[in-house]
Amino acid sequence: MSAAEAQRFRALILPHLDAAYGFARYLTRDASRAEDIVQDAFLKALRGFAGFRGGEPRAWLFAIVRTTFLDAARGRPAWSDPQAAEAVPSEDDSPEDALVRQGEIATVRAAIEALPEPFRETLVLRELEELSYRQIAEVTSAPIGTVMSRLARARQMLLAALSEEKRP
Repeated sequence: MSAAEAQRFRALILPHLDAAYGFARYLTRDASRAEDIVQDAFLKALRGFAGFRGGEPRAWLFAIVRTTFLDAARGRPAWSDPQAAEAVPSEDDSPEDALVRQGEIATVRAAIEALPEPFRETLVLRELEELSYRQIAEVTSAPIGTVMSRLARARQMLLAALSEEKRP
């Protein structure tokens, strides 16, 4: 890889490292496996960067993260349950407010992670990573109509799960 290509890779792909980790974290449901997936994906992206023909670099990288996850998942048992995510309290929060917020975040995270994989990844890509339907279709290799129906179904399942959580 030439110095110019390395600089282009750093400029286009590296800014999406945190987003790639967040996506991998939702796919794997495990922080250390997500780190492994992202590391492998970045190596693949670096090696294959000469084949990058433009377009949305984040969508291109997410497609690599997804493929790396699927390749790893084929040879491994089901992922373990996630540990509770730590919420960073606002400076304006009282300790009580911070606990309530942390509980709400953990509840939503658990509900998202309980969704079946195609729905979970579509929801995370759209709502958390803010990819367009077209970009999600590129990442998942699914038609846009399928992306839209998966997203609608994921939202319904998430709403149902959160509604059940609030019932006494």
